[in-house]
Amino acid sequence: MEIKVVKFGGSSLADAEQFKKVKEIIFADPARRFVVPSAPGKRCSSDTKVTDMLYSCYEMASRGENIDEAFDKIRDRYNGIISELGLDLSLETEFDAIKYAFRHKSGRDFAASRGEYLNGIILAKYLDFPFIDAASVIFFKQDGTFDADRTNTVLSVTLEKYNHAVIPGFYGSMPNDTIKTFSRGGSDITGSIVARAANATLYENWTDVSGFLMADPRIIDNPQPISYITYRELRELSYMGATVLHEDAVFPVRIMGIPINIKNTNKPDDRGTMIVSEAPENDEGPVITGIAGKKNFSIITIEKDMMNQEIGFGRRMLEAIEKNRISFEHLPSGIDTMSVVVAENALVGKREQVILDICKAVDPDHISIQDGIALVAVVGRRMVSSYGTAAKVFSAISAAGVNIRTIDQGSSELNIIVGVKNEDFETAMNAIYKAFVK
Repeated sequence: MEIKVVKFGGSSLADAEQFKKVKEIIFADPARRFVVPSAPGKRCSSDTKVTDMLYSCYEMASRGENIDEAFDKIRDRYNGIISELGLDLSLETEFDAIKYAFRHKSGRDFAASRGEYLNGIILAKYLDFPFIDAASVIFFKQDGTFDADRTNTVLSVTLEKYNHAVIPGFYGSMPNDTIKTFSRGGSDITGSIVARAANATLYENWTDVSGFLMADPRIIDNPQPISYITYRELRELSYMGATVLHEDAVFPVRIMGIPINIKNTNKPDDRGTMIVSEAPENDEGPVITGIAGKKNFSIITIEKDMMNQEIGFGRRMLEAIEKNRISFEHLPSGIDTMSVVVAENALVGKREQVILDICKAVDPDHISIQDGIALVAVVGRRMVSSYGTAAKVFSAISAAGVNIRTIDQGSSELNIIVGVKNEDFETAMNAIYKAFVK
């Protein structure tokens, strides 16, 4: 039997009109059995997300300030949705309990989680589905890490009892029964966890865009949407700053081979983007899947004659970096040179010590640090079988008058990463995109 888990983001549940769209989407397909809602998002650009309202209200309470007015705004937001949907539902008991908890310093995680909790109750009532509190089925360990095994066991057994259910996203419970939230993309993670436990055939993630785009639309004018993207490509693009699902939101379904479909609540007939283990053989499109990048990196370059014959040189070099609690991004190297790319802000207050530690560790002939570097990642599963892809990337950048500072390509040939000056970042991105997308 086909089972779909559907997660709706904050923009999809921002007000009563969006709730109505969500109901139509769910009831349009009987396979959409388990629903994961986020807290209400912005209704317009000048609006405030309910989660931010909750954080602010809790901070006021923690400082001993009067929260009546701030809390009433949160109450009104939910009551407005209830009224406009014509529901016979009162959340006054929940509001009183939350307000009391705020005043007794229940914690930021508890405060933030109430956005999804309350929205889940409303959506369950509106759909006439059972409500399952995420705190009763999603668990964290004593050290605060997600307890995947216990969660999957308990949640699987629980879901077997229901044909349909609403499980709020973003949070679970600690061993002492206090509330714990996930970090970035918390509701996306919950949706993935539920999809795994339900042994779903598909995880639909509904938002306000029709899937992923090949590049940031703030940099590239009207970039093409991505029809299919593999888990590996997704990880590469996400790591390089693309606004896509966080790896934590992908892992639970990835290990089960469950595909994810990114869909638009406001345009439900749009195809969206499919995230899969392997793209279909007949999927046609550009050689590259996407382009992403980030600014403000530094390149630490070490030069030393006969470096390649010095056993342990690389290890000692990286130990000097590690000693200063700095993680590295990439290691483009030559026979007698080794470069380490790190985040520029990681060197703040540590620059002289890092240089000193490297000199002690490997005694280089020359060492330099170049700041203001942007990294651009060109990612695509077809690159490995397409002749001249790297040359095309480099030629496009050169033709745009941009000098490449560093090049890094993994052995899998899934991506090519180039370093350029910060001020050349947007130019390089546009040049690459235009070279591959007609």
